[in-house]
Amino acid sequence: MMRIGFDAKRAFFNYSGLGNYSRNIIQYLHAYYPDNEYFLYVPYKLKSTSIHNSPGQNLIYPEGLLSRSFPSVWRSYLLPGRLDSDRIDLFHGLSNEIPFGIHKYNINSVVTIHDLIFLRYPEWYNMADRMIYRIKTHYSCRNANRIIAVSSQTKSDIIEFYKISPEKIDVVYQGCDPQFYIESPQSLKEGILKKYGLSAGYLLSVGTVEKRKNLLSIVKAIHEGRIDRPLVVIGRQTSYAKVVKDYIALYKIKNVRFLENVPGEDLPPLYQMASIFIYPSLFEGFGIPILEALFSKVPVITTSGGCFSEAGGDHSIYISPENIEQIADSIKKVLENNDLRLKMIIKGYDHVLKFNDRAIAHNIINVYKTVMEQNT
Repeated sequence: MMRIGFDAKRAFFNYSGLGNYSRNIIQYLHAYYPDNEYFLYVPYKLKSTSIHNSPGQNLIYPEGLLSRSFPSVWRSYLLPGRLDSDRIDLFHGLSNEIPFGIHKYNINSVVTIHDLIFLRYPEWYNMADRMIYRIKTHYSCRNANRIIAVSSQTKSDIIEFYKISPEKIDVVYQGCDPQFYIESPQSLKEGILKKYGLSAGYLLSVGTVEKRKNLLSIVKAIHEGRIDRPLVVIGRQTSYAKVVKDYIALYKIKNVRFLENVPGEDLPPLYQMASIFIYPSLFEGFGIPILEALFSKVPVITTSGGCFSEAGGDHSIYISPENIEQIADSIKKVLENNDLRLKMIIKGYDHVLKFNDRAIAHNIINVYKTVMEQNT
């Protein structure tokens, strides 16, 4: 049995990629390795998620005036002392960082690095954020006993930018929420269509509406390719959304629906009723929406190179993300060729089954065991 600590901030207070990863890992390990004792370190008490109050899970909050007054200081600098007093065998930083000074306490540690996009594309980030991210990730990669990279692309970036030995890095792929494993009943699908005013068979894009996700290329492909099929866009909107909407208004494009703040439980049926999932992102650490689509038995069109083929497998269609003609032609090919579409669904589903929760939990535990064996 191990006493395992987690930085659980994002598990409780982030409802996008990093939060989903944190919640999933904690849930998977608790489900498949219940003999361990899990400590979830949370910087402050707010509305929590469903991952707490389970046997074998202990929620730890800041104590003392200084820690409660400055929870970010507690999380980044004071936490190692608490880990030491809690006799933690191994601490896992789930979202790109471990607390400063943890190595001084001889506490075993693992850090998951999701991406180093801020180093590869610094123009997408402001200077202050780049500096903070670099300091935290560099310290964590140098001082953690082992690093988990969520893709081979991320592993390559860690080696390139931080000169870390490849032998210190394990690639453990992410999964997606198990709710995507289950086919939604027809009655639920019909209710979702009515709720959002949709008809089944739309094109689907899921992800923050930001420049990196490259929604404009999809809209241009639909317009220039004269594709008469609705596009549903699900995700938080940034200032980039105005660029896309200005293009839509300029060319009087119809049938583009933007949906924000979609409840998580609505996502599986929304995926399952799409005809194609399109994800022409310029760069990702991994690309969980690709897995969500493949589990939902929806054909995927996504970016060539990088991590995308790791998630998408051999039977997704890969395009240059700014080649509008290629994107349009790929959409038409899937819509017009039912045999191709069925093959993409069947082979894509076969591929995505290896990203199941049991396999991920097993791979994570093996990393932990390696650390413990190396330091006993």
